[in-house]
Amino acid sequence: MQKNFKENYLKPYAVKSINSKGRIYKEQENSIRSPYQRDRDRIIHSSSFRRLKHKTQVFVNSEGDHYRTRLTHSMEVSQIARTLARSLGLNEDLCETLSLSHDLGHTPFGHAGEEVLSECMRKYGGFDHNIQTLRIVTLIENKYYQFCGLNLTIETLDGLIKHNGPVKNLSLYRKILKRDFFNNKISFQTFPSMEAQVAAISDDIAYNNHDLEDGLRAGLFTIQKFGSIPFISKLVNKHIKNMKNFRR
Repeated sequence: MQKNFKENYLKPYAVKSINSKGRIYKEQENSIRSPYQRDRDRIIHSSSFRRLKHKTQVFVNSEGDHYRTRLTHSMEVSQIARTLARSLGLNEDLCETLSLSHDLGHTPFGHAGEEVLSECMRKYGGFDHNIQTLRIVTLIENKYYQFCGLNLTIETLDGLIKHNGPVKNLSLYRKILKRDFFNNKISFQTFPSMEAQVAAISDDIAYNNHDLEDGLRAGLFTIQKFGSIPFISKLVNKHIKNMKNFRR
């Protein structure tokens, strides 16, 4: 079938939709789109994804049109992840889904906003944006009359839960786990799929690049100040003579 044609060329270690553990609530499969394409589409059409437009990456969006938001950051992560996935023979659709959805639970005002909110909610267990992402996709999004959330595949949920690696403190997930959503299909102590790891690495690559670019644009530092960073200083010394129009 068309939806599985690309997967015939994936590496043995890639996630294939034919081996999917399914969804929280059983649904009829689509003849055109793979399960992970459907997950991606549900993320893109969700209210939470649209709201990323107004959420801070580093600079609040009122500071200017050129600074990244959580939405543009997620798009850049997705592009990097798809490129890596293709070169490694991994499932591009799953990588893209995880990249686009990994920050859905982030607060306004970036990590500073998360720290303040976590302090305000300390007696209730604090606040963690990764757990909030899981709440959004399993409970809060309300687009379907058959179920709460987006009813994503187990593979997507596994990747979101383990965005930072295996889960060591299950107590943080106790309220969601009480609902028996996952039916023991997720092993929290193991590493996630290669696709999930690629999405996480792509997240690091994206923000390490664009946070520096946004900082340069804002005038917080100059290219010369990068000299104290060995890896970046090599690049600066190699290319700075050609950077005629760049702020120094």
